[in-house]
Amino acid sequence: MKVKDQHGDFWVFGYGSLMWRPGFPHAERHAARLFGYHRSLCLFSHEYRGTPECPGLVLGLDHGGSCVGVGFRVETADRAATLAYLTWREGTSVYRETEVELQLVDGRKVKALAYVVNRSHAHYAGRLPLPELLGHAQNGRGNKGSCRDYVVSTHRQLGSLGVRDAHLAWLAERLGQPSEHAPAHHNMARDLETAIH
Repeated sequence: MKVKDQHGDFWVFGYGSLMWRPGFPHAERHAARLFGYHRSLCLFSHEYRGTPECPGLVLGLDHGGSCVGVGFRVETADRAATLAYLTWREGTSVYRETEVELQLVDGRKVKALAYVVNRSHAHYAGRLPLPELLGHAQNGRGNKGSCRDYVVSTHRQLGSLGVRDAHLAWLAERLGQPSEHAPAHHNMARDLETAIH
């Protein structure tokens, strides 16, 4: 039975703005690794972070590799409202709601909902060259703010987890944000690596 069809608590995987702005109540929040997908600025944004005339980019989970993000446990009492919220926020045709297995920082493995890019969607950008990514990040602005702020916020959140994403670090440095990690009180990513090995 899929996570969404079960009863009780469930987990959600955040790899972009959900990491710092989940928008739903949660009982646990842990660094988590997902195998089989990687974080990628692979979706043109014509509304949230850009316009049709000047598209920005937003993140998706694309096939291959692995991705460190945040796992959120949602309690039963918040289940229906959270699922409705996530469907409204993430459940557009550009993403496929997918059940995945996460490895949490404490070593637990849990089933979770994740939003994986729909490669057949017209807004799927694929793997763009870094200079082209930079152009979209510098110029994109939509009704949720600038693409620049989106990229820098994701970079900072990953830094707080002790994670370095080379592409986001390269972009953040050129967008005026230093690429070094922000000092983290607790290096969750290092603990995650230890738990996995």
